[in-house]
Amino acid sequence: MSSVTTTTPLEDLRAWLGRHNLDAVYVTKPVSIAYLTGFHAEPYERLMALAVRPGDRATLIVPALEQEKAGRHSDQAEVVSWRDGEDAYTLVRTALEGCVEVGVEKEHLSLLAAEMLLARTAAREMVDVSPEIRRLRRIKHQAELDKLARAAAITDAVTEEVINRLRPSQTELEVSVLIGSAIGEQGATLSFESLVQSGPNSALPHMRPTSRKLTAGDLVLLDFGAAFDGYHADTTRMAVVGEPSARHKEIHTIVLAAHDAAIAAVRAGTTTGAVDAAARQVIEAAGMGDRFFHRVGHGLGLEAHEDPSLDPGSATVLEAGMVFTIEPGIYIPGWGGVRIEDDVVVERSGCRVLTKADRSLRVIPER
Repeated sequence: MSSVTTTTPLEDLRAWLGRHNLDAVYVTKPVSIAYLTGFHAEPYERLMALAVRPGDRATLIVPALEQEKAGRHSDQAEVVSWRDGEDAYTLVRTALEGCVEVGVEKEHLSLLAAEMLLARTAAREMVDVSPEIRRLRRIKHQAELDKLARAAAITDAVTEEVINRLRPSQTELEVSVLIGSAIGEQGATLSFESLVQSGPNSALPHMRPTSRKLTAGDLVLLDFGAAFDGYHADTTRMAVVGEPSARHKEIHTIVLAAHDAAIAAVRAGTTTGAVDAAARQVIEAAGMGDRFFHRVGHGLGLEAHEDPSLDPGSATVLEAGMVFTIEPGIYIPGWGGVRIEDDVVVERSGCRVLTKADRSLRVIPER
């Protein structure tokens, strides 16, 4: 079974705050605020922050244009707002009144913002809380797992719809638009810019869609995902225009075997590096090790790429409730590439695969 906790993310952070005897935590990264409160917003150049104090005191500071939305989505913090032209740090000073030692996200807080914090409040010492927030986010609460499962189900449905609508002469860009439209019709948004790569373009893992048309004999790589209520799915499936050649089948078979080996290795207590090694050994045994040049997977949640990272040799110990991708690939310059990707939840004795769409090499009719 996957790990389930009855506490909220904000309660977890407040417990950490108490153990470390800090006066407050001042959170400014939008995705961290979303994780802790349920309120999603991108303030751009405007100040937005969450001040968390011991006990049950928390203040969410937002631009005025976000106040109504913040009030609807955050019931764990007092919402205060400032208008353009007003001094937002007046609200920060009130929220952090008397706080000397303050936890901040050093990876996000700019030097200018840090100087303003020291100049305008009683804060005199800043402690980096970024690693703790990342650690908390690695283990998903049940509500998060439910949203990730919904995002995966939508992604699966769109996978089938889009593959069944692929035809020669469509451009990569046209297929990308088709994916976005299908995800929107399912009530979701894109997790990231969809990757549609045909023929030799599929050997370039992060190449954006182009005006290249799908042509007979092409491998077609589709890497995309749906986001539901802020939580991201990410999958990759393969097709070929016309009947696949022996080489198409061979490379796809190797990658699928590596994918399955990695999934079989996932369980609480093993390491991220061991999962990567399980896939890598299959590809190396087939003599294609130099053609698999990226990690086997990355974490999923409020971001399409987050902790943990399943790099070769990495030592992060898997815990029940972690969610990440499994995505081995083989890329042959000038010919094409194959990647097969699924999203998994770590459980005590194995894992649960969230994305379930057909992993076979799908055939696109030539006419």
